[in-house]
Amino acid sequence: MYQRIVVKLGTSVLTGGTHTLDRPRMIELVRQCAQLHAAGRDVIVTSSGAVGVGRARLNFPNLPASIVTKQLFAAVGQPRLMRMWEQFFDIYGIQVGQILLTRADVENRQRYLNARDAFSVLLEHRIIPIVNENDAVATEEIKVGDNDNLSALVATLTNADLLLMLTDQPGLFTADPRTNPGAELIPEVHHIDATLRANAGGAGTGLGVGGMATKLQAANIARHAGADVVICAGSEPDVIARVVGGEALGTRFPALETPLESRKRWILAGPRPSGALIVDAGAIDALSHWGRSLLPAGVVAVKGQFDRGDTVTIQDGRGRELARGTVAYASNDLRRIMGRHSNEIQAQLGYTYGPAVVHRNNMTILTE
Repeated sequence: MYQRIVVKLGTSVLTGGTHTLDRPRMIELVRQCAQLHAAGRDVIVTSSGAVGVGRARLNFPNLPASIVTKQLFAAVGQPRLMRMWEQFFDIYGIQVGQILLTRADVENRQRYLNARDAFSVLLEHRIIPIVNENDAVATEEIKVGDNDNLSALVATLTNADLLLMLTDQPGLFTADPRTNPGAELIPEVHHIDATLRANAGGAGTGLGVGGMATKLQAANIARHAGADVVICAGSEPDVIARVVGGEALGTRFPALETPLESRKRWILAGPRPSGALIVDAGAIDALSHWGRSLLPAGVVAVKGQFDRGDTVTIQDGRGRELARGTVAYASNDLRRIMGRHSNEIQAQLGYTYGPAVVHRNNMTILTE
């Protein structure tokens, strides 16, 4: 059913809820990945656990919770974690390759293409990429922040058709099942709205960075890039093979009908928005229903400082993100032309880069 699969393994899955890696569980997950690999499918693993491995290796020192401490643990833990993956996949005669990413690797267009090429050549030679955030060098400014969103960026980079996010929960529920015994599993999600985000709550076990909220963010990115997304329990027997085979497990987010073309994938996966454009009801209708570009007449407010060519988020008056795109005018210039007709741009600025603030070809719509 699926040809290219990104398997995201959270810390809670790899540790089995303890503070050290559960090697038998890791070997079992490797066995399932090897089964897909033997069937000719492309498998990419996004692995958490480096920080935890480093912390355990250093006998759980009581250090301040800071970026520098995390860099220390990651630097010690990442090579050990990778060595384990190498040993386990070697049982099945499969080569693995390590790819460490930061947000800077996808924000820059050339580096994005280089990362995409690295994945392509590994998969072409039947080598399974093992991906993690480069925590040993990542600062707050260049961090993706969690491996849920990292896995979505990887799915976008590689044109995957399935992102399988394995966690310690059976899927997404109508309420927090840890506190509400009446919570019910949601088998399929077609629309991510404010109610669903509220139900997702906060972090999970505390062993990792993400929770259901970050998984929703990741699911929204990946399905807009053309991948189905499934969130389910990593402890489920043969979970990887069963999901890939089409069995209904966990919560499924079907891909949107039309996968994004390459440049729009980069807009979605790459640069973090530098600012926001607040638009009126007419612009919302033009963007969402008529496939139009965003014109200055529809902009009612400009937030942040950004330059021409930067990525911005386009929002309604309540702060809901409608779209994301690269802007044709810098923020200071936009404040001078917002609310005006396009034929007034030349008179206001003394020059023009065209009638659109964000052209449709440089925009990704995020509402359904």
